[in-house]
Amino acid sequence: MKLEDLGYNEKLEEFRANNTLGDFEIGRIITEHKERYIVKTAENEYEAEITGNMRFTAKSREDYPAVGDWVALMAYDSDFAIIHKILPRSSVIQRQAVGQFGESQIIAANIDCAFLVQAVDRDFNINRLERYLTICNSSRVSPVIILSKIDLIDEARLGEILNDINLRVKNVPVIAISNETGNGYEAIKHFIEKGKTYCMLGSSGVGKSTLLNNLAGKVIMKTDAISASNNKGRHITSYRELIILEDGGILIDTPGMREIGIADTANGLEMTFDMIVSLSVNCKYKDCTHMHESGCAVLNAVEKGEIDKASYQNYLKMEKEKAYFESTIAERRSKDKEFGKMLKNYKKEMKKNKF
Repeated sequence: MKLEDLGYNEKLEEFRANNTLGDFEIGRIITEHKERYIVKTAENEYEAEITGNMRFTAKSREDYPAVGDWVALMAYDSDFAIIHKILPRSSVIQRQAVGQFGESQIIAANIDCAFLVQAVDRDFNINRLERYLTICNSSRVSPVIILSKIDLIDEARLGEILNDINLRVKNVPVIAISNETGNGYEAIKHFIEKGKTYCMLGSSGVGKSTLLNNLAGKVIMKTDAISASNNKGRHITSYRELIILEDGGILIDTPGMREIGIADTANGLEMTFDMIVSLSVNCKYKDCTHMHESGCAVLNAVEKGEIDKASYQNYLKMEKEKAYFESTIAERRSKDKEFGKMLKNYKKEMKKNKF
């Protein structure tokens, strides 16, 4: 296998050459589990850990490796290595870390395209879909919406779902599939290119692992039935893993996410709700909140039915989350800066008293 088969490119090789990493092996993280990693190189797979220095200097979880990352490592055994550096990421799909305000959690790195999987029989939720789209837009990752389990509903219901999506989501491909019959799979394969990396995002039980197995042509991920008692999927995939498909595409399956907190600092929300943003320039007040002001172009469009009311309400909710996330980050950075000053002054005082 060549590194190019894992998605390696000239830009990464240039970084390696310019940063004196020639003595290190280069590999890609294919599995992450509690800060232990499986790294695949051109000739081997290693269980790996990061250096103590990387751990000590890490300011947040973003400074730790994630599935999809390219890393420079040094092998110390036939199956064990130490990671010394993370190569620059071309993209990072992330969300708010559950239960940790102002912290983000990396779902996967160096992704070209994300498959947003929702099961039409029970899981379909367009508000959640807009959240996934915002995560993708913030990461500059191309999204493709996958509607799974279409064999469990009739054509009329499928038509309703497609219509709902078309009203609220623009310029994003939508593919309806059946894991049982294989309908829609050729359309998915049309998007998959050799050397490109794809990520699947969705709740537990929507058919992500079955989709991966069918695309791979073999059983890679365990699957389980939906619970008859609560109609919820059992959580089978408990960690992120990178799989190389036979046609050359690279696919990352992820655990089902119950919470999709927005960690957007790159205008992803504005891209998802571009119609609202474009109309807002016509508001009477520059600082319009689009909630109650007179002369608000957005509220006027909602009243006229030009903007879907449910989509507008979802936008307001996510905008509030984004503002809170950004304010929490700013507060933490301010505290870190104050602590840094205090530590610097302490060291200066200790040095002064020494003499």
